Amino acid sequence: MSKKNRLIYLPLGGAGEIGMNAYVYGYGPAEKERLILVDLGVTFPDMDGTPGVDLILPDMSWLIERKDRLEAIFITHGHEDHIGAVGRFPELLDVPVYARAFTANLGRGKLTEAGLDEKIIRTVSPWPETVKAGPFTVGFVPVSHSIPESAGLVIDSPEGRIVHSGDFKIDHTPVVGEPFDEELWKEIGKGGVKALMCDSTNVFSEKEGRSESELPDQITALVSSAEGMVVATTFASNVARLKTLAEAGARAGRSICLMGRAMRRMVEAGVETGVLTGFPRVISPEDAQSVPRENLMVLATGSQGERRAASAQLARGKFNGIEMKEGDMFLFSSKTIPGNERGVIRIMNQFSELGVDVVDENSGFYHVSGHANRPDILKMHDLVDPQMVIPMHGEHRHLREHVKLAKTHRREGIVAVNGMMLDLSGNAPTVADYVETGRTYLDGSVKVGALDGIVRDRIRMALNGHVVVTLILDERDEPLGEPWCEAMGLAEVGRSRVPLVEILEADLGQFLGRASERTLADDDKIEQELKRIVRRVSQDEIGKKPEVTVITSRLA
Repeated sequence: MSKKNRLIYLPLGGAGEIGMNAYVYGYGPAEKERLILVDLGVTFPDMDGTPGVDLILPDMSWLIERKDRLEAIFITHGHEDHIGAVGRFPELLDVPVYARAFTANLGRGKLTEAGLDEKIIRTVSPWPETVKAGPFTVGFVPVSHSIPESAGLVIDSPEGRIVHSGDFKIDHTPVVGEPFDEELWKEIGKGGVKALMCDSTNVFSEKEGRSESELPDQITALVSSAEGMVVATTFASNVARLKTLAEAGARAGRSICLMGRAMRRMVEAGVETGVLTGFPRVISPEDAQSVPRENLMVLATGSQGERRAASAQLARGKFNGIEMKEGDMFLFSSKTIPGNERGVIRIMNQFSELGVDVVDENSGFYHVSGHANRPDILKMHDLVDPQMVIPMHGEHRHLREHVKLAKTHRREGIVAVNGMMLDLSGNAPTVADYVETGRTYLDGSVKVGALDGIVRDRIRMALNGHVVVTLILDERDEPLGEPWCEAMGLAEVGRSRVPLVEILEADLGQFLGRASERTLADDDKIEQELKRIVRRVSQDEIGKKPEVTVITSRLA
């Protein structure tokens, strides 16, 4: 094995998808590199593909197996897809976790909820302060984004400087948080940058990004024009937008009520860390019930159609004593993330049925993205002037388009998806290895592998229904009475106009009555035959082949 040192980059999540970010950097001899991890996020399940799952985590097996080589973890900002799994992998927390103050505040809350020591997270100041982590020196450089104190990372190694953009936009007047400092980023690039790992989310958006400061007047005018109660939703972490919405409501003469635990937590964290000042006074949901509708504005969680969030519960009826009625207004001050459209549209239709007027992102006046559009991505390329561009934070089509964009402007680039290890030691990125990656499901209180079959079986039961067959055999291996069936998720009566369970039990009884002694003595053979009969009969009767569980008990 070569003893030559190399600089590697390995995405374990976030490359080829939007969400679940986890990026490994390493330096040293092959298979002996000292490692750092940037971000440890989650993504969210849906009822179609992951029913019953609580959270989806990156598969960190590769890094856990090499945890003795891990130096530190760095969290760029407080969005769930970057920090949400920080308390879910205690195996990795023998090293310090570094973050800026607001992000650290959120992270400590997650560690406390998980029963872990919150002191693991260390607060760092922005650039030019740096942290030494093995062969790396890392600094947090402020960027504008849709959550306070977001940062890109400058990662200096013996092989050169890496810039990890994090999620960013170019906003010089962001309302809350630091403006994007072009001169600072230009200065960072002057010494030479080997590689820029860059946000790809909005690479297909051709226009320059808009500033958060463009929204207050338009939102104020909208809220002032409303005759009934106004409810607005946005990402709970978008503290700048929460402030914009709350101030618009206050200017319109309305009392402000926060509804949803995540939203209250974000505002509290903003105030505690000093990034959020001058937020209008808020009232509790209990006090809001006595405020005239025309004088009330509610800020609610659930901008992505989450079933348990405040917005969805308001759409289904009363929540925390508040009920929406005809003539009220509901504002989506947010962009719908791809994949969440069905949930959002469902809520919109439920509000429409109540006579509520719905205003969404299609108007273009009440939301701006937190990610850089195509011209702003190019500006970041020019400011940093990297030798090579490695797109991240995007679906495959985003990464591929980003590489095309870089090459059009004469910069090296490569599409690196989850599990593709790159060697950045030379003048162009090369593929060093492929690592098995995937997803881990948080299912209740336990973590299960995506390939363990648990969710697959759940989906199959949901699609096909389930039949339990119970059979008791005596000491002579003869049936003790008839087998009985319990059917779940299946039509009770089929083509024969007779209860399905009765037909199943009759056919199973006939089979057992003529089965040979050898068959009755073999549990595996009995199970195989009973399953075959249940599926055949069910297909004939109701057009379904259910999942079947056979329980065989033998008397001693």
